[in-house]
Amino acid sequence: MAHFIVIGAGLGGLATAHGLLGLGHSVQVYEAAPILREVGAGLVLGANAMRALQQLGLHESVHPLGSAVTSLKLFDQNGRLLQNADTSVFTRALGFDNVGIHRATLQQALLQGLPADTLVLGKPFEGFQQTPTGVEAFFTDGTTAQADFLIGADGIRSRVRRQLLPATEPRYAGYTCWRAVVEAAQLELPEGQSGEIWGNYGRRFGYVPVGNGQVYWFACLNSPAPQNPKFRAYRVADLQREFHSFPAPVPALLGLTRNEELLWNDILDLKPLRQLAFGRVLLLGDAGHATTPNLGQGAGMAMEDAAELVACLRHTPLITDAFRRFEKRRLPRTTRIVRTSWQLGRVGQLENLLLTGLRNTIMRLLPAAVSQSQMAWLYEEDNKE
Repeated sequence: MAHFIVIGAGLGGLATAHGLLGLGHSVQVYEAAPILREVGAGLVLGANAMRALQQLGLHESVHPLGSAVTSLKLFDQNGRLLQNADTSVFTRALGFDNVGIHRATLQQALLQGLPADTLVLGKPFEGFQQTPTGVEAFFTDGTTAQADFLIGADGIRSRVRRQLLPATEPRYAGYTCWRAVVEAAQLELPEGQSGEIWGNYGRRFGYVPVGNGQVYWFACLNSPAPQNPKFRAYRVADLQREFHSFPAPVPALLGLTRNEELLWNDILDLKPLRQLAFGRVLLLGDAGHATTPNLGQGAGMAMEDAAELVACLRHTPLITDAFRRFEKRRLPRTTRIVRTSWQLGRVGQLENLLLTGLRNTIMRLLPAAVSQSQMAWLYEEDNKE
């Protein structure tokens, strides 16, 4: 059995640690943050991600913590239905639900199942040195750690990736986003239903139930440049002004939100990479294929990565060969998701009113069967060798 270092205790890093331990390997996860705080908003784990968690032995511990999402309704700014995507067609076929869940809840569920000594906090990673027989990791406090293999699961600004591919930088998508999770049981929103409103002038609002009466919402606005100081100063009242003409439940959700609950981030991704495996080092999750959130597959891709890595290690005795097999199997799917999500975001953030009207008309006229066929590939199992 081998010893692995995992850099990053995000969702992908923790899920991967479970998978490696399940195969009998030893694992040490190093995280820069001194504590894992209850931060983050909501996310959707698609049925494909829940299938991956089942393969990792984690489905039963995660599923009860969220809320099943059975449909996505898409509206225009006037509240007219553009599309009604019934995802139960796919979830029944797979035997798994789409699940809305708070990110912090998912992270804690993944953490609790690990041996207490697996995670080392307060260890910012600086770099690594790879030799024919192992990998040495260097940390900013001057300490080092040795292992047989190293997995970079340290997010979109990955230091592991930066050392391997110095030219790769996050790509700004042209819009910025506020998020929050609010106590919204009083709104009595339809069970299992998520929604998005695609408005005019590059404005978009969405919401997803995440369990226990809580609802995750997000609000997007176009911005010519990242880190816009105007948007940095936005509070709930500013968002209420921006989205005052949006239909229910938008005003109510904003009304339930406190300023201290707001999270603000520019939307970024990574231009698709051509390589994930580098000898004894592997990139995983957002470190290797960060995507915009328009398909709801960011966390799901990390869960799939962890499950696929386990499958490759199980069937390929030489670990460096298993890393290359992982790369070959994962890159086509993650590349398609990154590109499709990027394009979907451009359509959703249109500013030109003529193009917005054309978009809405096309979406209203699109048959449900066509819409479902366009979604089917997200839930298919990738069997490419």
